[in-house]
Amino acid sequence: MTDPTTDPAWLAVGHINKPHGIKGEMFVWPLTDHPEGTFAPGVVVHPAEPSGRAPDPDATPLTIDTVRPYRRGFLVRFEGTTDRDGAELLRDRYLLRRLDDLEPLGEDEVFYHQLIGMRVELADGSLVGTVREVYELRPSDMLEVRTATGTVLIPYIRRVVTEVHRDERRLVIDPPEGLLDL
Repeated sequence: MTDPTTDPAWLAVGHINKPHGIKGEMFVWPLTDHPEGTFAPGVVVHPAEPSGRAPDPDATPLTIDTVRPYRRGFLVRFEGTTDRDGAELLRDRYLLRRLDDLEPLGEDEVFYHQLIGMRVELADGSLVGTVREVYELRPSDMLEVRTATGTVLIPYIRRVVTEVHRDERRLVIDPPEGLLDL
């Protein structure tokens, strides 16, 4: 999901799927657990360059003019985008916001990009490995952890990942028997 070389000052908060109608609205998939703080009139987002990792230096920041819930996302119109042709220019773009502009995380919340590179330990402090990737899957997200003997996938659920220490860059797991042997 996230490349560790990504500039951590920016976070993808949405993806423009396609134009909707003829008045400049676009269907946007939210990529945040708190879309109400991002998808609101007056909020400024930045179209990403093609990789989706950093703002496009050739693109103008976008200010949300109107927004309304639609299916599992939002219909958004940006200031200055008044027709389908203008909306079409933004098709398939990721939308970024500065981390400093986002609502603060709750005590038990973490941005997935913060998990990359974290040390994974058992409750007794013994090293399991390092988080290499986060996969957003159903029924649970998975952490790809590089161990001394290879790679293991660990479900990112509360009964397995018992503690996340953002400041210490480590997480503690209580894996079910056999999980680390797969």
